Amino acid sequence: MTWDDCVVSGKDKIATLDCFPLIFQRFVISAFTLAGITAIILIAYAGIKLILAGGDAKKMEGARHTLTYAIIGLFVIFTAALVVSIIAYITGVACIGVFPGFENCK
Repeated sequence: MTWDDCVVSGKDKIATLDCFPLIFQRFVISAFTLAGITAIILIAYAGIKLILAGGDAKKMEGARHTLTYAIIGLFVIFTAALVVSIIAYITGVACIGVFPGFENCK
């Protein structure tokens, strides 16, 4: 489904409720992408903090905490996507699946 498929034809191209799955799909994909990029940046930042700690135990501990929380966040992101996909598979509602997308929603 594209944006042109869910809007009322005409000069103004007014969105209808048929656009909701498309908007939701783009929101979910954007949220997962942003969360993944943020987790990767935090992992790199924690690595740099760990290198620059120079043996200072307090700074190394802070870097380890940052790295731990970034990895936990990345795990939560992947787990959330997996849970949504499993629910979509079990219920047979393919349009809520994260990976195939919302193209089949009507």
